[in-house]
Amino acid sequence: MRFPTILCCIAVLAIALVSPAGADGPAGKDAGFNDIPKAFKQTMAAKDYVRRVEMIPMRDGVKLFTVIWTPNGAHAAPIVLTRTPYNAAKHVRDIQSASLLNALPLESEGFVRAGYIRVYQDVRGKYGSQGDYVMTRPPIGLLNPTKVDHTTDAYDTIDWLVKHLPQSNGNVGMIGSSYEGFTVVMALLHPHPALKAAVPESPMIDGWMGDDWFHYGAFRNPNLDYTISQTGQHGSGDDVARDAYDDYETFLAAGSTGDYIRAHGLEALPWLQRSMLHPAYDAFWQGQALDKLIAAHPSNVATLWEQGLWDQEDMWGANHAFGALKAVGHEANNWLVMGPWFHSQVNRSGDHLGVFAWDGDTALQFRRDMVQPFFEEHLRGGTAARLARATVFDPALNRWDRYDTWPGACASGCGTTMTPLYLQSGFGLGFTRPATTAGDAYLADPAKPVPYTPRPVRFADGDTWRTWLVRDQRFIDGRPDVLTYLTPPMTSPVRLQGKPQVDLVASTTGTDGDFVVKLIDVYPPQVGSQPELGGYELPLATDIFRGRYRESFEHPTAIPANTPQHYRFALPDVNQVVLPGHRLMVLIASSAFPLYDRNPQTFVPNIFDAKPADYRAATVTVLHGGGDASAVLLPIVR
Repeated sequence: MRFPTILCCIAVLAIALVSPAGADGPAGKDAGFNDIPKAFKQTMAAKDYVRRVEMIPMRDGVKLFTVIWTPNGAHAAPIVLTRTPYNAAKHVRDIQSASLLNALPLESEGFVRAGYIRVYQDVRGKYGSQGDYVMTRPPIGLLNPTKVDHTTDAYDTIDWLVKHLPQSNGNVGMIGSSYEGFTVVMALLHPHPALKAAVPESPMIDGWMGDDWFHYGAFRNPNLDYTISQTGQHGSGDDVARDAYDDYETFLAAGSTGDYIRAHGLEALPWLQRSMLHPAYDAFWQGQALDKLIAAHPSNVATLWEQGLWDQEDMWGANHAFGALKAVGHEANNWLVMGPWFHSQVNRSGDHLGVFAWDGDTALQFRRDMVQPFFEEHLRGGTAARLARATVFDPALNRWDRYDTWPGACASGCGTTMTPLYLQSGFGLGFTRPATTAGDAYLADPAKPVPYTPRPVRFADGDTWRTWLVRDQRFIDGRPDVLTYLTPPMTSPVRLQGKPQVDLVASTTGTDGDFVVKLIDVYPPQVGSQPELGGYELPLATDIFRGRYRESFEHPTAIPANTPQHYRFALPDVNQVVLPGHRLMVLIASSAFPLYDRNPQTFVPNIFDAKPADYRAATVTVLHGGGDASAVLLPIVR
């Protein structure tokens, strides 16, 4: 029989299959299973760059984690620096790529093609950097008793870079968006001589007036998630645990935002402690308002300010900083660009926003046609970028407009004054002041606040969060607690260039209250080229104003019940031609929830500490005509 021979062959084959070759022969001493070799290194293509990590020392001995990307063969190369709280090591697209163009993020493609040295650095106290982290650390002074801030850290970093990178030409530019834009502006307060150009994109400039934390005194609830993610730990933290799927339901059930904070243990976070102690625009907020600080200490660094026309996070920043510098005669080395973007969209694709499509990738146009020539001029002495003083996109005409100054129309000093658009009886809007005083009333009930976007509300839904400022307003138009005023269809184009101003006269049966005002471009009932735009109510400018600050942002006062009061505030910048057949609309409400905390409508010293009994419905009456004419002042240029 041949079975023993066959079995013998099978056994030999099995041993060969499970016994890898080693130092001790084909079977080795260890004939067990192990697919992990003692040493392995993947064969990689030769890279066209060198990635170098340094711990750069600051003047107080703290070292900051810094990633330096240098192209092979770099010579006399400019340096572009970004200082970030968002993990410098993760500012990559494909760290395994042998090509620097593919390794770095989209926003750096132009710098790579131009042969720049690209640098990312963690701010002190975050990720790889040493030291203590302070949220948007204020400048050295009363609010910062230490001897360091983002100004000194940027100075020390730039000083080290120009001394230790022989491949550079000694010229440095800074760029960054949002918080990273804030660090760019901080560097301008006392710039290093090597800092020749700066591009603050959507920078956080004044967190109380109209950027991240408040808007004219109303607190922005989504930043609770941001605060815990930034300050809950050295790296990246988690969002706040949710009590319901719908954030509208979550925050409504919690009571005040202060109650929500305490229920989730967030009062242990120092930044929230300070925010809750300073609900008004006192020295705490004024002392770190960068538009005021840079106007008091203007630099000679060439600076290109960028702002999104529908920036859902930092709408105040760039345009107010530019305006503050212009007001003190320092416009010559400052330029402004405003595009059709959500927050930080300049670092993404910019071919559309929500349902609105633009003529090409507007974000690429900004990076390629404005930022890159700007840096080439100021970091390499190249051909002048020839930027207009203000380059602003017109969404209606789908084009970039170039202006010698901005805004084109304003309350004073612009040559073209504002044009009142009056609220009228019968919920009309018109340019003629009504002769007789009348009023329209609605019941503002804190138990049923007006949502800022259709429910269910999910702050974690990135697409909805990025586009809520261009959301069709028909989801609230027609609610009994929302007043809607509408013009007839336009018979000729109306060009808006600047900041609309709200001049509202209203009374309330309560002793406090908020006013949400939206200026809207209403499309014709039918739009053949894009049917879904038929009747679309596109917000051009939206903001909220907390009534207790009508006389002073620093010293709030109760609203006298049933007594008409003036509420005056500016809306965000607009550059829009309202086309024939379109209408202008003004919506007025008392809440935009849960984006903003609820006003109890009963005056209390600190709304974070409002009790359930303080939340009371109030009848709000908006007056129009005669001596109490409510209007939105439009920046119309002809």
